[in-house]
Amino acid sequence: MNTTPAPTSNPAATPPKVVLVTGASSGIGEAVARRLAGEGHQVILTGRRTDRLDAVVAELRRDGRRAEAHVLDVTDRDAFAALVTDVIAARGRLDVLVGNAGVMLLSRLDALLVEEWDRMLDVNVRGLYNGVASVLPHFRERGSGHVVTIASIGAHEVAPTSAIYSATKYAAWALTEGLRLESDPAIRVTTISPGVVESELAEHITDPHAAELMVGYRAAQIPPDAIARSVSFAISQPADVDVNEVIIRPTAQR
Repeated sequence: MNTTPAPTSNPAATPPKVVLVTGASSGIGEAVARRLAGEGHQVILTGRRTDRLDAVVAELRRDGRRAEAHVLDVTDRDAFAALVTDVIAARGRLDVLVGNAGVMLLSRLDALLVEEWDRMLDVNVRGLYNGVASVLPHFRERGSGHVVTIASIGAHEVAPTSAIYSATKYAAWALTEGLRLESDPAIRVTTISPGVVESELAEHITDPHAAELMVGYRAAQIPPDAIARSVSFAISQPADVDVNEVIIRPTAQR
């Protein structure tokens, strides 16, 4: 669990927003939820591990923060749309979607772990556009909104074992950039591409070769709150400022 203390107030004096964060039960998603709730925003934490979500929300509420947990599989388009509808009905609006849910199942192509490739495509790409499809009509009707995609440095480079993962993150980058170009200026769009961040992602790699390579690659890491701070920065800008893209990684990662 991320124990980074949340700030007691919003440093940018941003009016409170209603923010939905996917993949918020751990890692970057949890850190984003904690930071934004600490800055006074109403945060909806979503994910599949309800025990983790409930624990984070309980802690935030004990500290006087506004947070709630909802189970969500981002690959289920109907469930995503229904949740967004419910949030808007209960809160009157939704201001920000942070599309963070993702998996990183690295392997060489000749390992032929096709089911894992399918899983990455489903979560990292389908899960993202399901979110966009769910929030975009509301954003267009209101004339405002913000989509923040947590992509990866893998959207900008390919390494041995990362071909499919990088393909999904290139797709996430392209999808988000296309949304920015197609949207009315009142709808803001940000892509954040983290480098190596402390998280559970590497623990799910099943390919022994890829897992071994990750040991050295992940020697230099930054805490997930470093990414959360960049999300906070992006959504705290005045309405006429759109932070298009941020790449953030350890200084030792080259």
